[in-house]
Amino acid sequence: MQQAVHKYLSALEAGDAEKAAALFVHDGWVQSPFLGRLPVRDYVTKVASASSRAKLTVYDVLVSAEGHLRAVAYYQYDWSLKDGSHVAFDCADVFNFDPNTGRIESIVLVYDTDPVRDVVEDKYP
Repeated sequence: MQQAVHKYLSALEAGDAEKAAALFVHDGWVQSPFLGRLPVRDYVTKVASASSRAKLTVYDVLVSAEGHLRAVAYYQYDWSLKDGSHVAFDCADVFNFDPNTGRIESIVLVYDTDPVRDVVEDKYP
């Protein structure tokens, strides 16, 4: 699970929707505070289209101690947008895995939107 989380975060940082989608089940999705629930390929494409640069600094990847096929990535998202604005914020994304394939089923993004709302809210194409 930890390896898949790191691969996904690298694909997100690079804006590579195909590489990200390859880690998911066919109908995998991402739930974002700003974009709602989207298929993973659409999510990564939207984020990449708004970005000029992204740097993700992973603090930790935690695996469920309760026996669930779940991991949480705790990281800093340092994001420069195409309009020249910049934000940096901490995230704790919850990854859920498919028990049959081991692929990612879904990710729920968890972060405080207040510090970034004015910069990010209307920047997605």
